[in-house]
Amino acid sequence: MTRLAAALVVCLLLVGPAHAISDPAEMLPDRQQEARAEQIGSQLRCLVCQNESIEDSGADLARDLRKIVRQRVAAGDSNRAIVAWMVARYGNFVRLKPPFDATTALLWGSPVLALLVAGGVVIAGRGRRNASPPRPLDGGEEARLRTLLEQ
Repeated sequence: MTRLAAALVVCLLLVGPAHAISDPAEMLPDRQQEARAEQIGSQLRCLVCQNESIEDSGADLARDLRKIVRQRVAAGDSNRAIVAWMVARYGNFVRLKPPFDATTALLWGSPVLALLVAGGVVIAGRGRRNASPPRPLDGGEEARLRTLLEQ
């Protein structure tokens, strides 16, 4: 029974993205323009789902954004102009891969910064581990320890 349930889940996961463009009227009649629109849409983030492109998302907002992209492709706008229009309206967040500039430098630099911090923690930990061994107990401390252990 668990195999059947697992197979059903896999099938549902595979079918999900196929329903992103549910209306054939949404597609452009020219195959080259449709390919361009899909390529542009794959670079734009669904603002509802946030980790999916508008081409893969089934959200209503993504459907509206796909229509806008297709309208602008049909109107003859360049890829760069369409993406620039989306960025002007929704900000750099609408891009799945934001460009490197002053406002996104921390975003792009944070993995390197995290690695440097982790390396510093590892090096500092090694330094403490290699510290000098504790001094041996003197006679008075040793006698007190024995009496405590015997109690």
